[in-house]
Formats: sequence, structure tokens, C-alpha cells
Amino acid sequence: MHFADALRFARRALTAHPMRTLLSASGIAVGIAAVILLTAIGDGIHRFVLAEFTQFGTHLLTITPGKTSTHGASVGSIGSVRLLTIDDAVALGRSPLVRHVNAGVMGNAEVRAGSRSRRVTVYGEGPAFAQAFNMRVASGRFLPADDLNNPRAYVVLGSKVRSELFGRANPLGATLQVGTSRFRVIGVMESKGQVLGFDLDDTVYIPTARALELFNREGVMEIHIAYRPDVPVDAVMADMRRILVARHGREDFTLTPQQQMLDTLSTVLAVLTFAVAALGGISLLVGAVGMVTLMHIAVAERVAEIGLLTALGATRARIRTLFLMESTLLATLGGLTGLALGAGIAWLLKTAVSGLPVNVPWNYALGALIASVLIGLAAGVVPALRAARLNPVEALRAE
Repeated sequence: MHFADALRFARRALTAHPMRTLLSASGIAVGIAAVILLTAIGDGIHRFVLAEFTQFGTHLLTITPGKTSTHGASVGSIGSVRLLTIDDAVALGRSPLVRHVNAGVMGNAEVRAGSRSRRVTVYGEGPAFAQAFNMRVASGRFLPADDLNNPRAYVVLGSKVRSELFGRANPLGATLQVGTSRFRVIGVMESKGQVLGFDLDDTVYIPTARALELFNREGVMEIHIAYRPDVPVDAVMADMRRILVARHGREDFTLTPQQQMLDTLSTVLAVLTFAVAALGGISLLVGAVGMVTLMHIAVAERVAEIGLLTALGATRARIRTLFLMESTLLATLGGLTGLALGAGIAWLLKTAVSGLPVNVPWNYALGALIASVLIGLAAGVVPALRAARLNPVEALRAE
């Protein structure tokens, strides 16, 4: 019996019982579709979160007060260590490796324009903030390069604050009260929307020194360094460490390159994607159990057929091959159906639900398809061995 004949035999065996074949293949298809859908959402979230971080640039270094040994951002506790100051940022900005430096502080305050007021996030930033983080100004300009320790009382509005407090009126040149201080509006930022839970449009930007006075702080929360892309991050970190140790007398600060945060975050998200793929694999396992049951039933129902094949000269190896091919073909059909179904639903979700991060990771999809073929082989092994061991005389009597 040639391969084409064996394949034709397996196909006819499946089409002879269409309902049973459909139900068994559906178990595999549902499992494959579940794996694809879950990993599509997981991989979409992975890409979405990384895109949220990298939209502000990739050659960034964050310096926080306090020495920590953990990965990621500092916990922000200052304690008895020396604070980071605006003067520290100025000293770091003199390094030839640095393109932009920004000393930042953040808080919450009430802002008022005329009879309208609302509570918003207030960012104290330097004049290089917009360039360092790829932020764009929609109208007016960003904070000018004043004396960093004694800047003018200027404020730049987020797009949401602008619409809430000024409506359609032009806010440029208007007076805005932030806390107990009054500021002149000189610009409005382009809309950025939500970024990891922070609404960057419901904010105002004032000079860092003014923010320190407003929040009664002595030191800044962070210093951000935008370094030259042609310089290795290790060289930048070494230079920043040298400058700050010379100023502070010891290393009482933490340097965190953005790439380190991205690598850690990417690892966590990759584990999450693998975990949801494993959950989808449970459905695939259920489909495999159904296929094993089907193949056992098929052997029990086709005892006479097996006896006839043996009487016609089919070897035990050939009979094993026929049943293995049948189960593999069934699993492959179910896998391809599940692949099309999962990818189709993922595409519909991405199209119908605006903003839903869905992306089909084809490596997982291919892995699931290969898994379905292996399941078919595994599901057919025991029934195929059982069929091959049947006595041909006893099998013919079953007719």
C-alpha cells in the first residue's frame, strides 16, 4: 500500500463518520483557538506596554536619591541621604555625553482660572523636559531657559486642563493660580492621553524651583539624563557616577538606565504571555483526551475491517501506520481550523474594539499547530498498537 493509498484510506475513515469526526476535531480546534486568542492578547499587552515606555525615547537614564540594590525604579525614600538638587542636574548637564538633563518633581495641587478650578497633577520640570521626553507643544512654547534656581512664574498646560479651564478661549497670556502662587500661561502641550494610568493631559508644567517652593521640598525626586545615542550606556553611567560622587562624597544615589527597566519589564510580560498560553493549553489537553477516546472507539467498531486488511496481506506495521495517519490527519485538520478560528477572532477583536492591544504571536500559533499534530500521533499510538495485535481470524469472525 502506497502513501497516497494510506492517506486516502484515512480520509475515507474520517468521512464515514462525519459527526464523530467533527466533534473530535472541534476539541482540538477549540484548544488551538484558545491558545492563539490568549497569547494574542498577552503579546498585544506586551507590545503596548513597551510602546508606552519607549515613546519618550530609549536613550534615557534616571537618577534617584538613595542607594538601592534592586532592579527598576527607586522606592523614592530619601531618609538621611543627601538630596538631589537642581545644582546636581546642572553639573551633570556639563558632561559631553549628555544631550539633555532635567530635574523633576511632582505633586498634586488645585489650579484656578477665573471662576473655574480643578485638582490636577503638577510637574515641576526644567526647560529641557520637552526635548528629553519627545513632548510636543501644540501652541505657545515650553518653559524657557531661565535661571534654574530663580525662574519666572510661567506655566504650560496639558490639553485637558486647557479645555476644562479655558474652554475655546485662547489661554496664552492668561493668569493661572497653582496652589497659592500665580503663573502666566505660555503654552499648551499636545494631547498624550493615558500612559500607564497617568493622564498626561490633565497636568500643568511649572519650573522645578517653583514646584519645590509649592510643595515645600528641598530636593528633586528624579534627574533624567538624555544621553547621546552613539555612546554606550555604561560609559554614561560611569561619568554620571563620577560627577555625583565628587559632589556628594559617596554614592548615595541610584542610576537606572531605561533599557534595564525595559528588559525587566519585557521578561515579566514574556512570562505572562507564556502563562496564558499554558492556560489555553489546558483546552488543548481536553481535546487530546477526546481524540484518544475516539480512536479507541474506532478500533472497536472496525475489528472486521482490520481482520480483512490482515487477510489481504497488510502487515502489523502497516495497520499501525494507517491508524496513526488517521489520528494525525484528524488532529491536523482540527489544528488548522483552530488556527484560522483563533486568528480570525483576534482580528475581529482588534477591528471592533478600538484600543484593544491584540497581536497574534505566530511563533505560539505555529507551536500550537505542531502540538496538535503531535497530539494526533500520541492519541493514535495505543489504539494503533491494539489494532495491530488483533488476531485476523478472530477479527474476521466479528463480521
